[in-house]
This record gives sequence, structure tokens and C-alpha cells, in this order.
Amino acid sequence: MASKLNSIYDYGTLRSLLSNIGNVTQSKAHKRWRIACLMICFSLSLSKQVFSRKAYYQQFRKFGSPSYTVLDIQPVIDFHHDDAASTLIPTREIEHVSSPAASASIDQKKLTELVKNKNLNELRGLGGVEGLTKILNTNTDNGIKGDDNDQSARRDGFGSNTYQKPPPLGIMHFVIEAFRDTTIVILLGCAALSLGFGIKEHGAKEGWYEGGSIFVAVFLVVVVSAGSNFRQERQFDKLSKMSDNIQIDAVRDGRRQKVSIFDILVGDVVFLKIGDQIPADGLFIDGHSLHVDESSMTGESDHVEVDSLRNPFLLSGSKIVDGYGKMLVISVGINTAWGEMMSSITRNSNEQTPLQLRLNKLTSSIGKVGLAVAFLVLVVLLTRYFTRNTEDENGNTEYRGANTNVNDILNSILRIVAAAVTIVVVAIPEGLPLAVTLTLAYSMKRMMADQAMVRKLSACETMGSATVICTDKTGTLTLNQMKVTKFWLGHGDVGERCTDLISNDTLELFYQGIGLNTTGSISKPLSGSIPEFSGSPTEKAILSWAVQELGLDIDKLKLNYTILHVDTFNSEKKRSGVLARSKTHNNHHVHWKGAAEIILSMCSSYYQRNGNLKSINADDRTQFENIIQGMAASSLRCIAFAHKQITLKEMQQNEDRRNTKKLKEDDLSLLGIVGIKDPCRPGARGAIKTCRAAGVDIKMITGDNVFTAKSIASECGILGPDDEQLNSWKVIEGVEFRNYTPEERMLKVDDIRVMARSSPFDKLLMVQCLKQKGHVVAVTGDGTNDAPALKEADIGLSMGIQGTEVAKESSDIVILDDDFASVATVLRWGRCVYNNIQKFIQFQLTVNVAALVINFIAAVSAGDVPLTTVQLLWVNLIMDTLGALALATERPTDELMHKKPVGRTVPLITNIMWRNLLAQSLYQIIVLLILQFKGKSIFNVNERVKSTIIFNTFVLCQVFNEFNSRKLEKKNVFTGLHKNRLFIGIVGVTVLLQVLMVEFLKKFADTESLKWKQWVICIAIAALSWPIGFFVKFIPVIEEPFLNFFRRLGSRSVGLRFFPGELNRHFQSIRHTTI
Repeated sequence: MASKLNSIYDYGTLRSLLSNIGNVTQSKAHKRWRIACLMICFSLSLSKQVFSRKAYYQQFRKFGSPSYTVLDIQPVIDFHHDDAASTLIPTREIEHVSSPAASASIDQKKLTELVKNKNLNELRGLGGVEGLTKILNTNTDNGIKGDDNDQSARRDGFGSNTYQKPPPLGIMHFVIEAFRDTTIVILLGCAALSLGFGIKEHGAKEGWYEGGSIFVAVFLVVVVSAGSNFRQERQFDKLSKMSDNIQIDAVRDGRRQKVSIFDILVGDVVFLKIGDQIPADGLFIDGHSLHVDESSMTGESDHVEVDSLRNPFLLSGSKIVDGYGKMLVISVGINTAWGEMMSSITRNSNEQTPLQLRLNKLTSSIGKVGLAVAFLVLVVLLTRYFTRNTEDENGNTEYRGANTNVNDILNSILRIVAAAVTIVVVAIPEGLPLAVTLTLAYSMKRMMADQAMVRKLSACETMGSATVICTDKTGTLTLNQMKVTKFWLGHGDVGERCTDLISNDTLELFYQGIGLNTTGSISKPLSGSIPEFSGSPTEKAILSWAVQELGLDIDKLKLNYTILHVDTFNSEKKRSGVLARSKTHNNHHVHWKGAAEIILSMCSSYYQRNGNLKSINADDRTQFENIIQGMAASSLRCIAFAHKQITLKEMQQNEDRRNTKKLKEDDLSLLGIVGIKDPCRPGARGAIKTCRAAGVDIKMITGDNVFTAKSIASECGILGPDDEQLNSWKVIEGVEFRNYTPEERMLKVDDIRVMARSSPFDKLLMVQCLKQKGHVVAVTGDGTNDAPALKEADIGLSMGIQGTEVAKESSDIVILDDDFASVATVLRWGRCVYNNIQKFIQFQLTVNVAALVINFIAAVSAGDVPLTTVQLLWVNLIMDTLGALALATERPTDELMHKKPVGRTVPLITNIMWRNLLAQSLYQIIVLLILQFKGKSIFNVNERVKSTIIFNTFVLCQVFNEFNSRKLEKKNVFTGLHKNRLFIGIVGVTVLLQVLMVEFLKKFADTESLKWKQWVICIAIAALSWPIGFFVKFIPVIEEPFLNFFRRLGSRSVGLRFFPGELNRHFQSIRHTTI
């Protein structure tokens, strides 16, 4: 007795001993003495235990709040549950045994190594998962307490679920990159030499102007370029962080909730399902059929099975490929192998999109032309100089042979070289990459506001060329707000008061089929309000209906049954099953749930309302099929439930099957069928109409049966009145498409509008066929099995709400609201990106052509270029940066959605663009050459004023031409101008800076002040580009690209000249073609 008394420190033991005393035959006095001794010993033992714990926790005080002990006299709720497919979470005030400080009794390094090495022996030494749960002061059912103090203590003790990324690139990195440009380096060298010669010849006060001006101009170009690239880098980093912010399903303080992956803490209990990314290192608590893809960590492609006995370890960054479960987080952030790896990886922000690659080639080609012209100008100017055909400002010959000062010769040569190099700078359209960057950055930001997050830059532009969109139904075309509206038991439609019409035995089977065979869960708040349901929309709809209409008590159900095996749902099988054992009767039940026609095919009998079991004959089967078709035709998703109680012999046979993950799938009894309504999204029909008007074909690929799919497709506008025939080849099932021959698929794939009962493989097959036919394909997907199709498509669009992490990582764009209207918005922005780039190309090439021709003609004929180095650099700044900013930030317009998609092989510069830019360039060349050769006499001004007029007119021509470039085809270039305040602001800033250059920075820009009449003339000449642009658009253009036309014309003329026989064959081919 004494030894027992020394070990007493809980009320439960005390109560047991007291009851034993009462059973012993003793006097009342003797009993009182024994009770008194017992209480004294208990008090001493309790004090010793409290003081020992207090001393133990004292060393960990820095990690959390003071510890306290709670002795549970009589538990109100039993926290023990058997393995189950769902968990009833009792939401109540949870008293923890100690503060998070207690968890500091285990070293973080030990926890990290435990999972990294997958050390089962060490885990057992710690008491397994249950032991670690106590050490970490958490609860497998209720999670951590999760208040501010608890979270803070856990972060201090174990760290946060973030990792230190390499520092982002600073502004100086981009400045240095800009200075590495060869032309910039040459200009800096010329500026340095010019500065030296100028100071030596004219003194420090006057001699620094020319060289200093070039320095300042180059510095401005570099700063603006570096600043734009720096801003782009910051924006992409911000979008990357948003993309990485995954929402994790966890339980805290007994409440299931969404938690950011960055806020996951050691001790958290996290729910995992197919497609999830494991957010941290942890241990398996419970679940079924959990398989993990650890290839990102181990490199092994084989999926790893996770269970509580052989392999309970879960690695951060791995993906769940099958099953579901719960995990206990034991390491986060940098303490995980995933965190270590990611902290050393730098994101590649220099990703080149296909459009950028095409523009780089265009830039290279134009640069070569500019280099050739600059070289010719250099040769001509040097030749004219040394042949004494150039004059200075006073009309004197610059080069006088031996009488010329060496400094004057070097200064003149330097000026000529600087002019030639500046022509190269202006000729090379370096603003094109900047324009693409600005357009993509602007579009990505706006698309985010329109519920689309871009993960890959190339998707922005590729979406503009999409010719086909293959879309899901559930959640994309529908609201994903599901509700059970029909319930069939036997051949009868059960209306309200279901429980009064169904036998108790049948109702109990329904409870099992719904409550055990589910991945959803129910949370009952303390306040007694409506229970909260979690899980997929289908699971939530069924659970909600079962609780409210059938009176399901899932907590009681879980206590009475043990789940032995689960066959999880996936989009290929379209069903899920469970094997459960009754604790009361020790019998075994198999329950299946899934697509109604699939479950029906597995059944040989059905339950009637009175609980009787009846065999299914041919007439019964036909009647059930008609019931399913009738509900499906009303846009209802049909889910059937089936049951089979198996004997001990069948159970033993099933034990062998369980090893191969196989449940009984035949000779089942149909319990009933429910119809779930998921209304069509209000904006879906309009969005589909918009896409069709834009020349984009919409195909719906769904797992629902053909009747439901056809009904929703008609409601959304995918199927028209002409497609109403059920046997139409425009509506097929996945198995039918799969069984086509390759030739049949290629023949029919364009005409298919709806593919029902399709698997992810069918979706992938359709994408491959469409791409083989030359289509640019966009695909929506939300499941893990959709990943191959999302990767195969030109543009993968995953769903942000229902989409799994595997699907999101396989996609290019995440649709944050799962709405098809957002898909149509992405299409608009994709076309806008392409259109904005074309606007800027037209604008910049106009400047390039005009500047090159004017400088070349002036150099050859007059021996000098009309625009100085600083002036050309200023034009380059306007053209490359401000012009790109103005034209690259145009928002999408409705007219973009009235054009056909742009093909992959269509030239970037269209015939319309060639027409516009050649007309404007020709006008500028004529006007500026007249001013160059006749300007002095026309305006009766000196050389410097004439040069200023030429410079001013040239810049203002570009300002007015920016308006023309806003609309490539429309004659009214001012449409929607009031909506683009940025464009108006940039034009205003450009004009203001030009006034400063001409009137106030005369020595810097080598200009002279102009009179107001001269300003009016410059503005009038520049403004003429508007009427010219208006009338030029009346000129028709051929459909065949200009370059192809002239190339074909040239090759034909050569062929006819050298091969006369070709002439007759040519006309013969035309005649036969016509016939």
C-alpha cells in the first residue's frame, strides 16, 4: 500500500483507492484514519511532482509562457478515434498540458535529422507520433492552440516556414549591365576625348559643353534603362511571392482552417489530399492510401507509400499523388531539406518569351542595317573632311592640310566618329525589349486585378494567339455552389421528411455510406450554430444534406465503426470505396459512392423504402437509367450509393485483395441516388460568346455524364440550337473519342464541342490532336491528373480555388476565381500584349527609317549630319523609353475581340504596319531634307537656328506620330484616349522636356531659342502627320505579307528570265487551279 501511495498523483487513482477502502470490512474510525493517511500521501506525492516539473521547465522559460498542469478528473470528450475517412472536430476550449516551452525539450536538429534520415528507431525511442505530439505540446485532433503567444513561442523555438532567399539584384547591377553595351562604351570614350580636347582648346569654362553634354545624355539613357529593368525585376519578384503563397488546410484550437504556408509552425496538424504540396517536414498521423511523389527531393520517380508503421515520414516539397491523410509538422523553413535547397536557388528573371526572341532577331537585323549606314556615313564624312569639302560655322574650310592644328584634326575626327556611333545607337531599336518588358509587367499587374495570376511570361503573349480553349465544367462554367435537390430511393422520388419515409436499417446504411466514405469533415462550434463543412464542393453538399435532412451524427458514427481500407476517388475511376467494421456487431461493410451510371453497373439489387432488398432485372435497370438521364437532363450531377455486407469468408478473400488495393466491386446493392444542382455562372454565356466572336473555339471536357454535360453546354452557349440532337457527333463520350483511330480523331476533333465522361488521358489526347492540326490550345484544369494536359497545352490554365498544387505548378496562368469569364479576360490581355508591341514597333521603325535616311543623305551631300550626338541621344530616349511606356500600357479594347487569332507564322510587322510607317517616314524625310537644304533661305535664319528647327520638328513629329501608332487600323486615333491618362501624361512630359531642351539647355543640346512663329511652324509641320495617317488608312493592302510577296515576285522574275519553259507551266498550273 505504501508503494502505491508514493506513486499517487492523479485523481483517478485516488478515487479508485477510496472505493476499495469502502469495500473493506473495517470500523468507521479505522476507515477515517486510512482516508486521512491516503490524502496526506497523495498531497506529498502531488507536491513532489509539481515541484519537479517546475524545476524542469524553468530552464526553457525563454521559449514561452509559464507552464501549468491540468489534471483531468473525468474527461468530457474522448479524443480517441479510430481511423476514419473524415473527422468530427469538437470545437471547445482546449487545455494544454504545458506551454510551448515544453517542446524545447527536444533539439530542433534532432527533429530535422529524424525526417531527413527517416529513422524509425529514433522515432520509436521518442514514443512515436504520439510521443512527439506530447513533446511538441499539440493534439492530433485539435492541433496547436494557435493564439498569438503560442505562435510566437513556436517561431522563437523552431523558426518560421520561410527560407532565406539570395538577395535580389540591386539597381547598380542593372546600371553596370547597361554600361556593358558596346555603343555606350564607345560614346563614353568619345565623350571623354571630346571633353579633353574641348577643355584644352577652349578652356574649362567653355570647353566642357560638348563632351559633358554627351556624358549627361549617356547617363540619362543608362539610368532610365536600368531603372526600368530594376522595376521589372521587383514586380516579377512580387508576383513570384504571391505564386508561392499556398493556402494549407490545418486545424488549430479544434477548428479546421486555411493557413498560409509561410505561417505553418512546428506542432501544426495539417490535412493532405491528392495534389497537395507537403508544406513542411512531418510525420504521418492517419489516413488512407497515401502515396507521395518525392522526385523533387530524392530524384526517384517511383511514388512512395506512406503509412504509420513502415514509413511515416513526409518530406517538404513532395506532392500527394493518391490518398489522403493528416500529418504532424516537426520541422519548418530552413530546417527542412526543401528549405535548404530553395534558399540556394536564384529565380531566373531573364526568361525569354517567344515574342522576345522574335524581337531580338528583328533588333539584330535592323541593327545590322544601322551599322552599315553608320559605316557609310563615317567613310563619307572622313573622305569629305580630308578632301577639304567641309566647312566650320564661319564658312572656313576645316581641313587645311599641314596648316591645320593637330587638336582640330582630332576633334573633327572625334565628332565624326561620335556622329556615326550615335546613328548606330538610334538605329538599333533597343526599346523593343523594353517595350515587351513594360507590356508584360503592366499586363501581369492588371491581369492580377482581373483574377488571373501569370506564372510564366510566355503565356501572356501566347494566349493572344489561342484558337481553341478546352474548358472544364464544374466550377469554371458553373458556380461550384452545390446543393442536393433530388433524392431517389428505389424507383421513388423522396421529397421532404426523408427520415419518415425510410426504414431505420436503410437509413443506417445511408449514414455509413455518406459518413464513412468521404474526405470531408464537420466542425460543430460551441455556440450551437450551424455546423461547418469542409472538403470538396460535392462532399460538402452531400454532408450538409445528410446532416440537415437525414439527421446524420458523424461523431457517433465514427465511434461505432473502424475503417479498414479506403479506395480513394480519382477522375479516372469516378468513384470511391471504403471497407468498414462495425464495433458493435463485428461485421464488415463495403460502401461505394460515385457517378450514378458507373455505380449502377456494379449493382445486382436495390433497396426499397421499407428496407427490403430486391434484385435488379432488365426493366428495373432501364428505369434507373431513365431516372439518371432525367436528372442529368435537368443539369443535375447524379451520385449513387451502393453497399455490400461481406461475410467472414469474403473478408478473408478481401484481405488478399486489400494488398492489391482492391475492394469488392460487383454484386452490390443500390442504396439510392442523389441529384446535385450546380448552377451555371451568370457571366459564362457572355464570355463564351465573346470568345467565339474572337474566332476562338470552345470545347467542354467534363467527367459528368453526357446528359448533364449537354444540358450545361446548351445553357452556357457552347451548344447551339443546331446541335440539340443527342446523337450528334458534336457531343461524344471520352471512351468513344479514345477508341477512334488516329485518322478518325484528326478528322472529327475540330467539330467536337462537348466530351463527357472523359478521363485526364482523353483530355491529353484531344490537346495533342488539336496541336497536330496547327491549333494554339489553351486548357483549363484543376486536378492532379490534369497536369499532363496542362503541360502539353500551349497555355495551361489552372484553377486557384479548387485546383491542386500539382495542377497549379503545371500551369502557365492561375485563374484565381475559377471563373470562365476570367479565361476570356486572359484572352483579351494576351491579344493586347501582342497589339501593344506592334504599336511600338510601328512607332520606333518610323523613327529609325527617317533618322537613318536623313543622316545618310545629309552626310553624303552636305558632309554633315543635321542632328548632333546629344540630340540623337535625346530622340533615342524619347523613342526607347517614354514611347514604350506610352504605347505599352494601352488597355485591351473590344475591337481586339472582333479579330481572328494571330497565327504563329504571321509576320510581326504586318502589311498595314508597313503601309503606315513608310508613309510617315517618307513624309518626315521629305520635310526634314527640305529644311536641311533650304531651311536657311526659307526662314532667313543662321545655321544654328536652322539645325534647331530641324531637331524640334523631328522630335515633335514623333510626338504626333505616337497618336497615330495608338490605332493600327482605325482611322480615329483618339478613341479611348481619355481612359489612358498615362499616355497623355507622357506626351505632356515629352513636350515639356523638349521646350526645356530648346529654350533653356541651349549649350547642353547645341540649340538656339526659337521665336513663337518658328514654334508654330514646327508644330504645324508635325501635326500634318495626323491627316496623313488618316488618309493613308484608306489605301488597301494585300493579304500576303509584303516580304513574302516581293520575295516570290523576285524569284518568279528570275525564273522566267533564265528558265523560259517555266512560263508555260506557270500558266498551265493557274488554268488547272481555276478549273
